Amino acid sequence: MTLSHVKIVGSGLIGTSIGLALAAKNVGVTMHDVDLRAQGLADDLIKSPSTAPVGLVIFATPIGALKTVLDGEFEAHPKAVFIDISSIKYKVKVDVLSSKLPPSRFLPTHPMAGREVGGAESARADLFVGRPWITDSAGADSDVVEMAAYLIELLGGHRIELDSLEHDRAVALVSHLPQLVSSLLAKQLTGGEASWLDLAGAGLRDTTRIAASDSTLWREIIAANSQALTPLLKALQSDLGNLIESIEDEKSVADLITAGQEGRARIPGKHGGKAREYTYLPIVIEDKPGQLAALFEECATASVNVEDLAIEHSPGQFTGLITLALSESDAMKLSEHLKNSGWSVHSPKN
Repeated sequence: MTLSHVKIVGSGLIGTSIGLALAAKNVGVTMHDVDLRAQGLADDLIKSPSTAPVGLVIFATPIGALKTVLDGEFEAHPKAVFIDISSIKYKVKVDVLSSKLPPSRFLPTHPMAGREVGGAESARADLFVGRPWITDSAGADSDVVEMAAYLIELLGGHRIELDSLEHDRAVALVSHLPQLVSSLLAKQLTGGEASWLDLAGAGLRDTTRIAASDSTLWREIIAANSQALTPLLKALQSDLGNLIESIEDEKSVADLITAGQEGRARIPGKHGGKAREYTYLPIVIEDKPGQLAALFEECATASVNVEDLAIEHSPGQFTGLITLALSESDAMKLSEHLKNSGWSVHSPKN
């Protein structure tokens, strides 16, 4: 199967990222958006015109705008395949059923990819590489499913088949609840002394990163998936209430931390695989240009695979702490290599 011309309705982060990825594969792309500024920026970034008939239409609009474009796009491209990328699936299926677009020519999909910053200016062609991409193929024609599967593979994602209602419950837990928790935590910072925030380390930055997300986008998502989110928020409220009542009981606090460790350990590793137990290698570097690049050159020389890293550095500090996450064997190998090369390496830890 080949794709000659894809029309993407919506020039936000996801739509433009799909366009960039397709253009890199020499697929013709037409962007369309009611916001002409966003469409113009996406067009300038993608630059992949085509005169071939549109074979695939991708709806990358906000959830609330989907109903307004379904009929028009089907009338303009009646022979095309149609998919969407919304983060809520059941409501989308209901909207399609009330439109002129035959449900058999439409496939609900959701790439589990994104960034805390939105818009075409934040788009990346590699956004979907290695990421799960959910589809609900029930009732869709075989060629529709086949084309969507081809698109997902072309963009580097891996397809997961999931019923739309189950999808909405799943993303409520793994995506929508974390967004609300991060926003609730970050909201508490507005009442803190500005000088206290100078003390913030990676922990606060990690837990509040997605609090920078677009409020317009998320208000629609949360409202559309409120039914799945409500019991999760009530369970969180119950746990928080229990913590408040037992905050002075060391055992209760320890039990909560342990339960959190158990929950985090269930998160799979890269590409949805089994969670890996990494070894963490602390390295102190000087605060000067080129140090981080030089460190990664050493990693390449040692032929080790770095899975993740964390950087700790305070303003005015002349050194920084880089912690690399590696397999146990790679951590030992790199530690020995760096010591022999004069780097300030400390003992690996699990």
